[in-house]
Formats: sequence, C-alpha cells, structure tokens
Amino acid sequence: MSATPRKIRVVGDPVLQAQCRQVTEFDDDLATLIDDMFASMAVAEGVGLAAPQVGVDLAAFVYDCVDADGQRHVGHVINPTITTSGPMEEHEEGCLSVPGPYQPLTRPFEATVRGVDKTGAPIEVTGTGFFARCLQHETEHLRGVLYIDHLPRNRRRRVLREMEPFEWNAPVP
Repeated sequence: MSATPRKIRVVGDPVLQAQCRQVTEFDDDLATLIDDMFASMAVAEGVGLAAPQVGVDLAAFVYDCVDADGQRHVGHVINPTITTSGPMEEHEEGCLSVPGPYQPLTRPFEATVRGVDKTGAPIEVTGTGFFARCLQHETEHLRGVLYIDHLPRNRRRRVLREMEPFEWNAPVP
C-alpha cells in the first residue's frame, strides 16, 4: 500500500486552532496517517508536519529536518511532551499552513521531545538549531498554536495578507 498525500489545511481552518486528542490506538489507521503525512510533507517540500495540518485532530507529527550540525533527522512522534534549553535564537520561520511568507521568531536553541512511535514504543528526540525549531513548531501545532500567534499583531496581519495558496493546500472551510 502506498502513501497518499493529503491536502494541507491553512490558517482559518478550525482544526488548526484546537487542542489535539492523545493517540490511544496504535493500529493500521495510525500507520497510514503517518505515511500519508510524510507524503504530504514531501509534496509541499516541508521539514515538519503535524496531524491537524492534514485535518486530523490527533497528537502526532512527522519531520525530515537538519540540525545545527547539518545532520538530517527523519521520524515521527506521537503524544509528545517537550522541554527546551539553551540560548534564544532568532531565525526566519514559516509554516505550510501559512503558505508563503516567513517571519523572524525567537526560540530556544535546543529541544527534546518525548513520546511514542506509531507502534506505541517510547521515543525521545533531541534537536539543535533548525531541528529544535521544527520540534517546537510541530509540538505547538498539537496545542492549536501557529507560529504567527507569537508575532505582534501588525506583523501577523502582514503575514496573513502575504499568504499565497499552493496546489497542495486545502480550501478554508
């Protein structure tokens, strides 16, 4: 069975503003969701994707991202908790659910996510630099928080005006 890319929801879709449910069933449907999320992320050329971004209110995300040392990390985390450390760094950040514009955002340099994989086995992932930013960004999606929610109101409005739809985006309901 091959993965099927799903349309990525954009800001304004209620699923992006809601707290996600914890995953309690580690079955074929969950495995399919994870595979479909990787396919969706690849089509959109992203580095991370959370389940609500494909319209599913479950606490799960996938990633394919490089860290501060240029090492590539590929994986997924279910029911994550996160801790951050290190100095704060400001870098440009964007989001597949806010297609187009990027804005500078300050986040901690290091992040550790603990959760389980799609089989329910415990997992812990630590990232630095861009990968730490990705882990923080995707974990926030599961709480209904978008990166633009951290921006001052005037910058947030500018980002929303500059958004550009892509063929992989779903229409706002």
